Amino acid sequence: MRTANDRWDIVSSVGWTALMVAAGRAVESHRPDPLVDDPYAELFVQRADTAQPVPTRPDQPWPDPERVDGETTPVDEFWSLMTTYQGLRSRFFDRALLDAGVDQVVLLAAGLDARAYRLDWPAGTTVFEVDQEQVLAFKDEVLTAAGAQERCRRVPVPVDLRDDWVGALRSAGFDPGRPSAFLAEGLLPFLPADAEADLLRVVGTVTAPGSTFVVENFASAFAQLQQDPALPRFGRPFGVEMTGLVDLGEQRPHPADELRRDGWDARVTRTLDVAAQWGRPLPTMSTGTTLDNDFVVARR
Repeated sequence: MRTANDRWDIVSSVGWTALMVAAGRAVESHRPDPLVDDPYAELFVQRADTAQPVPTRPDQPWPDPERVDGETTPVDEFWSLMTTYQGLRSRFFDRALLDAGVDQVVLLAAGLDARAYRLDWPAGTTVFEVDQEQVLAFKDEVLTAAGAQERCRRVPVPVDLRDDWVGALRSAGFDPGRPSAFLAEGLLPFLPADAEADLLRVVGTVTAPGSTFVVENFASAFAQLQQDPALPRFGRPFGVEMTGLVDLGEQRPHPADELRRDGWDARVTRTLDVAAQWGRPLPTMSTGTTLDNDFVVARR
């Protein structure tokens, strides 16, 4: 269960979810027709000290102690859904950030994001990665050991988003007077409603005209997912209580509506539309659960 001032490493609490996202990107990267090529995702998973092996290939099942005689379980359905979703989401956001046409990019709650190493950024681009110190330290250790080469100027910003992250970002060299692109990927479900509203508002105060804000909205899909019995079963082998990590108990406005009220031109794309565009069907579990989230690209 989350607490007001909780902290985490890469194998606990919210940090563990960053590792699972990396595992999903690794699976996608090993498909014969990958939507994203992330050669570092598998390295993160392999270096983490997890309670159970985490799959990084399409033919590797999720560890499920309730599995009987090699049967396909609800957890397998959930993992298939998650890995497909990670591919769709990563590719959509990759393109949105590159299309922003700016030389300052800020990844909020960056986790194990390796975009600074795997995307072809324009010359002069700086990517700021904002996250907790232990998460960024683990990422730096793995990438350094692998001899990974940055494709832009990468600036880690070790700060919790509940603290003065704007001050830390400015101290790291971010210039709010010039256009920038911000990304909130996989972040909003972990924030209380008031913290989500504050985050959207604060980004608006440090983004100049010509900026882009890319946001993933989970609310409707996660409300459905929280009721699915596969969710707690998914985290159980790792001692992680999945239903206690996210905060969706309060009704909250759609982030696109909030951004429009703050002067942004916000466009919404559904995951199912992205899946159709790229010919990668998004699975629906036998319980009816899917992840048809909204991807918001806002410009000012």
